[in-house]
Amino acid sequence: MYAKLDIRALALTFGLIWGFGLFFITWWIILFDGAASGPIWISRIYRGYSITPIGSVIGLVWGICDGFIGGLICGWLYNKLVRAK
Repeated sequence: MYAKLDIRALALTFGLIWGFGLFFITWWIILFDGAASGPIWISRIYRGYSITPIGSVIGLVWGICDGFIGGLICGWLYNKLVRAK
């Protein structure tokens, strides 16, 4: 028998991991390569994001929102599939 997931907890976990992951990777790049305001791939998805200190905060907010929605969908889908089985 499979246990149901707590969807809100999973969504919050996904959001925090993705948001802070994006935040820290931005600072990692700034530390080793310096700030860059040129176009990057992820700025096409997250408006306002760039490899700058302000961009890292914008990426944190976008990442938390995006990860939260992704976690909601994954948790909901998992619970639906477990119930169907």
